[in-house]
Order: sequence, then structure tokens, then C-alpha cells
Amino acid sequence: MEDKDLLLYLGLTNDNNPLYIQHDFASKTVFEKPIVPTIMLTGIVTSAISKYLPGPGSHVNKQELNFPVPTYHYSLITFTFVITEVNVHKNEIIIEVEGKNEENAIVMNGILHVTPPAYRF
Repeated sequence: MEDKDLLLYLGLTNDNNPLYIQHDFASKTVFEKPIVPTIMLTGIVTSAISKYLPGPGSHVNKQELNFPVPTYHYSLITFTFVITEVNVHKNEIIIEVEGKNEENAIVMNGILHVTPPAYRF
């Protein structure tokens, strides 16, 4: 997560939380330095679902996500996705996700309920 990505998010959403970008402000908090907004991690996850798993045309219906430790600027996050259930009758896929930082600490985990793409012929 680079500063340019954070600035794009902040500009797009008009989110002016100084915890996300101001080093002086963040140094006075329990986080000690700026953190990445959790919605940005969520966006990366939903983007992966839309692009790859199950792919274009899919839609996230429900998400239960946890962020046990903060993600700091310039962190490298590795995400793992596991399909835990496919319900053909409900047209729903359950996907578990886990994101870990360079220190192998879990920065995000949770479950997403996804409607896969449905094509009409």
C-alpha cells in the first residue's frame, strides 16, 4: 500500500481521517504511524472475487470481515482465498479469505457470500 494509492482513495471518498495519511497525527495514537483504511483491503478482496474467483459477473452479497491488526503504509499483504461451500440451489458460493503481512500476522480474515455469474443463453 503506497501513499499514492491512499491519496487516490482519500480523494475519491473525501475521507479526511488524519490517521490514514498524517504522520504527526498518527504518531500520537496507539497505531504510532499511519494505517491503511480497512475498506481498501476490502476493495482488494472484492476485486479478486470479481476478476478471478468466481470471476466477472459475480457479486458479493454478504461479508463478515475482521481486521485483527492494522495494516501500515508500504505493507506487503498476501491474500489466501478458499472456497468452502458451493450451494447450487441458492446460487451461492462461500469464500473464506485471509490476509497476512510480511511478519505473517493476520491483518484480515473473514467469510464472503458470493453469487456467481449467471449467463442467459
